Amino acid sequence: MAKKITNVNKSKPTKSKSSAEPKTDEPVGKVLNYYLEPRHVKMNFMGVEREIILNCPFDGRNFTKETMIQWYKEIHLGRRLDDKAGLYVKMAKGWSYHAPFAGHDGIQLAIGKIFRQGKDFLFPYYRDMLTSLSSGITVEEILLNGLSKEDDVAGGGRHMSNHFAKPSIGIQNVSSCTGNHAQHAAGVARAIKKYKSDAIAIYSSGESACSEGYFWEAVNCATLEKLPVIFVIQNNKYGISVPVWEQTANAQISDNYSGMKNLMIFNCNGRCPFNSFNTLVEAREYVLSGKGPALVHADCDRIGAHSNSDPHMLYRTDDEIAESMRRDPMLQLRFTLLENGLISEEELLKLEKENQDYIFEMADKVEKMPNANGKSYNQFVLPEPYVKPEDDTEREGKEGDEVISYLQGINLGLKEEFRRNPNTFLWGQDVASKQKQGVFNVCKGLLDEFGNERVFNSPIAENNIVGTANGFCRFSKDIWVVIEGAEFADYFWPAMDQLVEHSHEYWRTKGQFTPNAVIRLASGGYIQGGIYHSQNLEGTFTTLPGIRIVSPAFADDALGLMRNAMRSRGVTMYLEPKFLYNFKQASTYMPGAEHIVPFGKGKVRREGKDVSIVSYGSGVHLSLLAAKELEKEGISVEIIDLRSLIPWDKEIVRKSVMKTNRVLVVHEDKKTGGFGGEIVSEISSEMFNYLDAPILRVCSKDTPVGFAKSYEDEILLNKNDIIESVRKVYQY
Repeated sequence: MAKKITNVNKSKPTKSKSSAEPKTDEPVGKVLNYYLEPRHVKMNFMGVEREIILNCPFDGRNFTKETMIQWYKEIHLGRRLDDKAGLYVKMAKGWSYHAPFAGHDGIQLAIGKIFRQGKDFLFPYYRDMLTSLSSGITVEEILLNGLSKEDDVAGGGRHMSNHFAKPSIGIQNVSSCTGNHAQHAAGVARAIKKYKSDAIAIYSSGESACSEGYFWEAVNCATLEKLPVIFVIQNNKYGISVPVWEQTANAQISDNYSGMKNLMIFNCNGRCPFNSFNTLVEAREYVLSGKGPALVHADCDRIGAHSNSDPHMLYRTDDEIAESMRRDPMLQLRFTLLENGLISEEELLKLEKENQDYIFEMADKVEKMPNANGKSYNQFVLPEPYVKPEDDTEREGKEGDEVISYLQGINLGLKEEFRRNPNTFLWGQDVASKQKQGVFNVCKGLLDEFGNERVFNSPIAENNIVGTANGFCRFSKDIWVVIEGAEFADYFWPAMDQLVEHSHEYWRTKGQFTPNAVIRLASGGYIQGGIYHSQNLEGTFTTLPGIRIVSPAFADDALGLMRNAMRSRGVTMYLEPKFLYNFKQASTYMPGAEHIVPFGKGKVRREGKDVSIVSYGSGVHLSLLAAKELEKEGISVEIIDLRSLIPWDKEIVRKSVMKTNRVLVVHEDKKTGGFGGEIVSEISSEMFNYLDAPILRVCSKDTPVGFAKSYEDEILLNKNDIIESVRKVYQY
């Protein structure tokens, strides 16, 4: 069972371990305003008398006067910067998306105070402006992001405003998909533990993101493996317009996780920086002990709207908004400093003016700087591969060499690269279960040779499998992760949002980060698998810029493409037509030790002069069988094996079309939305003058794949359909 500590109305002295934390050698020496119940007071602020509800206790024995004043200065700076962002929105000068943080001040400042630059990994969310400032992003850098300038350290204006990041110091670039960075935090925490580092991962987000399934998957993974991660939940009671009581049965979000083993739960007052800081220090000490992750639930207010496009008056009452304004954390701290004589009104006004002047100064500077360069859109889509198409690296086997199956080709490639690079890891479902080691035995022997530290099972949670790979790779650029994204390709759909994350990490961060991941999927039919064991997904995957996609048809290519994938930076979807695993015609002689197949380089599998067939995967073998039949009729068929879909070899197709003037595109996937449509489009627009007949597509039918063999025979791509279509094109 999870252990729970409630710190809402107490401040406990704790030891500080971070250089960014306050000094404790000269504390104020007394407990200041230890409020057991909220206190209503009045104060003058900016010429207006305000009623304030004081519910932010802090312990004067634990913090110096200088620390308290400095923390107020940082909160005030953040709030004035937040106001500046709102003005930019109104002036249409930038910050087209702005989510104010007012009401979250205490917990956000505290997150920054426990974060250690260059060591820890911080995953902020779109409301975390003060978190970002407190953690080490400067005012200038915040403005560069908000105004989408070329020098924005998060990504040069490629990502939405108010999404702050600074990868150089460990503040991660997080996307807009609410809460899915929980998987990345769990993933990097897994790497931290594997490499025995004393770093921690910190996830930050709102309470509504906890309703997402992938958040639960991340917490489950972290508790299962006792990972060093703190999940910070900033609960302001609203998910845009939906109140928390319409989101979950437990409005105290932390109660939803009370049954989870190894998880330490803390509840704190997120308005109060001192209570929040003490709580986070305790949470970090627990995490660093190795006992498991921590969940810090911070009670906050959302004083303003969800964002600049949210008219919150339509769903919140005036009284509710006024009540939240009376609990304003900044004004509570300001009153407390004055009441206890830690600073005078004149000194505070001077400090506040300095903040305002500094923001104006930085704004004047940033506004003159170059805007994001939209013409650079084609940069950082894919990292450079280890082997390029123009490189001569293919070393095929020859007669007399050992014959290997398609399955063995993949297996050998994995083992070789694991031996070559000790920073390689493999996980997925069933990949490390004693003697089983994979549903199809593709991973056989990896656990035995490389051990459970590098090869291990994951929960049956595809989003978690893929998402933690993204996070794991953040620990070091030397890491390569191989994952079975799902036991069968058909089950990959729950991971699609994480694949999207993988696809635009490199582009979104302007080349600062990309997961080095190979995502393996057993695809396709012909095994009587039925609806959930027979799909081909490449038609969907190829719509996502930023990932390589390969589908080898022969054992030597399976080995050569695996070598390239596991040495190339970036993400490779490695699609394995499972029908070919032990298909005799897919076997080849063992290729040379340095045989590497480039991405985007096809191969002529059969020379011909009458009709060209462009295919990949299982379609290549069915086309070869069809070509033998057609040869008896005097029709000479040339077969192009693309091997790689993203990128794909347009030049080899062009040369073949120029020779035969007739072409078919053949693939096992369904016709509508299949990748063949892209090939046809390219041929039609760039090679039309060489065509003497319409381009035909030969694919599986646009229906689900039935279980009975008779359904497979009718629905899936088959040799006879190819033969009939070749005749049609040839006779045109």
